[in-house]
Amino acid sequence: MARAALFDVDGTLVDTNHLHVTTWWEAFRQAGHDVAMHDIHRSIGLGSDDLVARLLGEDRDRDKDEALSAAHTTLYATYFERIPALPGARDLLRELAGREWRIVLATSAGGAELTALRRAIDADDVIAGVASADDVAEGKPAPDPVHRALELAKTDPADAVFVGDTVWDMKAARAADVRAVGLLAGGIPRADLEEAGAQVVYGDTAELLSRLDTSLFAQMERAG
Repeated sequence: MARAALFDVDGTLVDTNHLHVTTWWEAFRQAGHDVAMHDIHRSIGLGSDDLVARLLGEDRDRDKDEALSAAHTTLYATYFERIPALPGARDLLRELAGREWRIVLATSAGGAELTALRRAIDADDVIAGVASADDVAEGKPAPDPVHRALELAKTDPADAVFVGDTVWDMKAARAADVRAVGLLAGGIPRADLEEAGAQVVYGDTAELLSRLDTSLFAQMERAG
């Protein structure tokens, strides 16, 4: 059975969480909603429908959800050509692939946004597959994206590690019985990631790469 390294994208491999916060804030503002950026930040990593529901509540006018999501998409798209990869992201994926880990991305992004993210990461030659928002019935924190990533990797939960930056990533991995590694690059506190299920937390992909030989990945390699 192949070993699989499963990765969230926003805030994990690319430095986009605060771009999402700003563009969601503007989308809400244009629709007449005053939503604090702090609250938006804590919701990044959820799919659009779940994010809107969490921030506006169940008694909102749901007929306007699609327009809100479309406004965010339009605003965020203005950054597509400038999305920066996080330090060490591409090198980490290549190093793991060289150690015979199958690389699969699990993200709520899809369509043109996913294309822009993959271009920023610049490691398509080692990415075996992508579980996108278009592939699952429910997004994180449901385990569906992780289950789909496992299917694409053709491996079992016991042979996989999931790397993400939000509590939703950690909860999804835990629900799928996959080991979870948290990163602080997305701006979520270490304690929150650990409480949500992270077995270990690093600053970013560069730190994980520098400590790869003592990481969960190396432990699983030595265990055979």
